[in-house]
Amino acid sequence: MTTKGQMPNVGFEEAYREYRMTLLRLAYLVSGSHEMSEDVVQSAFTSAHERWDQIENPSRYLKKAVVNLVKDAQRRQFRLRAKAVDRPLVTLPPDVDETWTQIAQLPWTQRAVVVLHYYEDLPLAEIADILNRPAATVRSDHRRALGKLRKALA
Repeated sequence: MTTKGQMPNVGFEEAYREYRMTLLRLAYLVSGSHEMSEDVVQSAFTSAHERWDQIENPSRYLKKAVVNLVKDAQRRQFRLRAKAVDRPLVTLPPDVDETWTQIAQLPWTQRAVVVLHYYEDLPLAEIADILNRPAATVRSDHRRALGKLRKALA
């Protein structure tokens, strides 16, 4: 673990081995797509490699990169779908359980907050940093998401 101002004490290859599976899981839970997850995690590591010696907290940097890359990829997919209305796009959601079905129906930001908090076990303050949102807004997103989930699962 590094403190602010220190460089990472873990090498790039070691970080790849240590974080890759966790990041793939995060990307999959946020995106619902295995293919997108692979692409996003590879892109996150590629961009990190160029400035590895400048990254203070590799785990946080990579999680933030993955979440942002998934969001960007989903925006691109949405734009492509809007342009190609006659071409159907089938995306199958992950088949985990009834709770996952409800999580997948949450708005993107609420879904990201739930996945990062409950599946990645991150505190809401760190999630705010990853999503570039104020902590109070993330707490509201979390509260609203839980309310929707309680109502749907009741």
